[in-house]
Amino acid sequence: VQLLESGGGLVQAGGSLRISCAASGFESDDYAVGWVRQAPGKEREGVAFITYSDHTTDYSDSVKGRFAIFSDNAERMVYLQMDSLKSEDTAVYYCAASYRPATQYDHWGQGTQVTVSS
Repeated sequence: VQLLESGGGLVQAGGSLRISCAASGFESDDYAVGWVRQAPGKEREGVAFITYSDHTTDYSDSVKGRFAIFSDNAERMVYLQMDSLKSEDTAVYYCAASYRPATQYDHWGQGTQVTVSS
């Protein structure tokens, strides 16, 4: 499994940014891809995930209503649309994946930096 993130950068508070994950190498379609972020000095936080087969999604309370995860199965891409960004959204965002059922992610990308300036 290979996960490759792109699209991070610097954005002003209140702005929007979309980050992408190219997900490949899965041996079945029964898997989930999520976005996990880590800010300096803080624990990793899972912010959203989507299942490949039926596009079930879920979000952390901290981003619900502001972020949206969606996928393009044909292109094997997973996106995280981030709106109404806040300074506390600043973090390295990792794309992560696991076959279902799972209680943790088994595969990780290298991460992409998102910085929100206030």
